[in-house]
Amino acid sequence: MPVPRSALADAYTRLAEVLPGLPITQLGAGEQVPRDGGWIAADALAEGGAGLDAFLAWDDAQVERDHGQRARPDVVASFGLHRYAWPACLLITVPWFLSRRVPRFHVTDVSYDRTVPDLDIGRLAVRAHSFACLPGDPAAVLPGARVVADEEALRGEVREAVAEHLEPVLAAFGPRMRRRGRALWGMATDEVVEGLWYVAEVIGEQERAKRELELLLPGATKPYVGSAAFRELTGPAGEPLPTRDRASCCMFYTLDPEDACATCPRTCDADRVVKLLAEAAS
Repeated sequence: MPVPRSALADAYTRLAEVLPGLPITQLGAGEQVPRDGGWIAADALAEGGAGLDAFLAWDDAQVERDHGQRARPDVVASFGLHRYAWPACLLITVPWFLSRRVPRFHVTDVSYDRTVPDLDIGRLAVRAHSFACLPGDPAAVLPGARVVADEEALRGEVREAVAEHLEPVLAAFGPRMRRRGRALWGMATDEVVEGLWYVAEVIGEQERAKRELELLLPGATKPYVGSAAFRELTGPAGEPLPTRDRASCCMFYTLDPEDACATCPRTCDADRVVKLLAEAAS
């Protein structure tokens, strides 16, 4: 097999096809992540100062614009963390799922811009400092490659890579969200699972993603909280309705109690069935 020019290019190209509202630019080893204009580097978020203030001001304004009311500061911070962590986790989980390669990113390696009007998620500029792969992968000869023994070792790389990148970000967001330790890692667990599950559903591989995520997060993998927590409900015609139990709450109910997520811990199974049927119909 030919040696790929980039270990991550194919996975990120496929992700851009699935989510055109989230383009990813890979930076060269000597290129700096952008910090001007609408770009915010992850290390600026992790510092917890003016960069984080500006980032959360965007969420504060968005809530007021879309919902006609102000949200509590801790709710704004919860929204802000979700809007960064969801795409940031995809940087790691999508190459693992599609290519069996797991990149590592310090907080100095990622910059995010969500101010472009025609991008519904935002854009990312990234520089992977290394990646893990399996024996026999043609990318093993590329700079920064680390070959690990088997699939379980590669899953360990996913868990470590996400934790390495998110830990300083969670530490900065935590006081704003009025959450600590377990509650913050519960949110991280949900971002890992729900981001990849969504992408896999779009490309028709939801069942494989479910199996992979259950192996990735079986329930005893600290600092993550709980398992992937998939289960199945039954619709009125006997149809299966896949769902999961979130480890955390995104706090959207504080804006609209009647429109909580189908996987929200506050949503009972009867309401979940109604919501899931409505989602399927749309």
